[in-house]
Amino acid sequence: MHVVRIVTRRGEHEYVAYLLRQSYREGSQVKNRTLANLSALPPAAIEAVRRALAGELLVSAQEALTIERSWAHGHVAAVVGAAQRLGLAVVVDPQPSRQRDLVVAMVAARVLQPASKLATTRLWSTTSLGSVLGVEDANEDELYAAMDWLLERQGVIEQRLVKRYLASGEVVLYDLSSTYVEGEHCPLAKRGFSRDGRPGKAQVEFGLLTNAAGDPIAIEAFAGNTADPTTFQGQVQKVKERLGVAELVWVADRGMLTAAQVVKLQQVVGASWITALRAPSIKQLVEGGAIQLSLFDTQNLAEVIDARYPGERLVVCHNPLLAEKRARKREDMLLATEKGAVQGASHGRTRGGWWSGWTEGRGENRRTGRPRRQ
Repeated sequence: MHVVRIVTRRGEHEYVAYLLRQSYREGSQVKNRTLANLSALPPAAIEAVRRALAGELLVSAQEALTIERSWAHGHVAAVVGAAQRLGLAVVVDPQPSRQRDLVVAMVAARVLQPASKLATTRLWSTTSLGSVLGVEDANEDELYAAMDWLLERQGVIEQRLVKRYLASGEVVLYDLSSTYVEGEHCPLAKRGFSRDGRPGKAQVEFGLLTNAAGDPIAIEAFAGNTADPTTFQGQVQKVKERLGVAELVWVADRGMLTAAQVVKLQQVVGASWITALRAPSIKQLVEGGAIQLSLFDTQNLAEVIDARYPGERLVVCHNPLLAEKRARKREDMLLATEKGAVQGASHGRTRGGWWSGWTEGRGENRRTGRPRRQ
């Protein structure tokens, strides 16, 4: 028995039929007779009948295959694919190399499962990351060596990022963050203000520069006890002189871009800034009449001028959420003070209530400026 495919044409139409036939002899002649029409069966079933009649042994996939090892791949494909679309490898180094592959693998590993370099090498055996990037045999010593290789090329990489993401006259954002450090041999590890809730640990700080969209441009590490404002002027000079961007608008919070830093920034040609005033400065504007609280009765945003800030734009805004938060905090402090006074009286002695100062202003102030040109 065998399966035959019969094609019939009628005009412009073509009809296909699959027939199960049997061959037999009558004397010296070989004849065929049709046993069944298989055309109504699914194509896979017809193919299975054909192969079985042809003598093939058909078994299920479960019986024919034995799974010895499986790798998680979906998340790896997503991260590596995103890195390829962003052109990460080309930014690191236009020339393919083992070190470049190791760097891309470490970046992907930080997204997938942040860990030490030794723990990162274990991803080669639990995911497809190592085989996809061709680094499945790399050990932790190679990863550390690749980081040294990357550090030597940091300046060139930052120039490529500036060329791609930052043009003259655009906005650049700068802020400082920190991460705690385990171990005792890092020269930058110092005790300082902890931003990740580990005040008992030494830490390393790092300043990140981005464009207005948040695309990274440059990063620099500092000792863990470095104050935010002391890092700012170095970043201004780096972008202007080393990275070659003549005019920029610097954006930083009031803790970074202090009044002293603004004075220094005024001396830099092509530098503008956006920051916020501290509470005492806002209070002075209110007391001097530059800011009138009645402004916010009809609008939540206004521009004011003051002789103490020549050449600068002062923009004040009313934040109802902040106003609600401060009102709630004030009420909580008053209740706590009353509760403390009552408890002190019940014990037969006077206990001093506690107090805390706050800004009564109804909004916050932002300042922008550009040095006057001669």
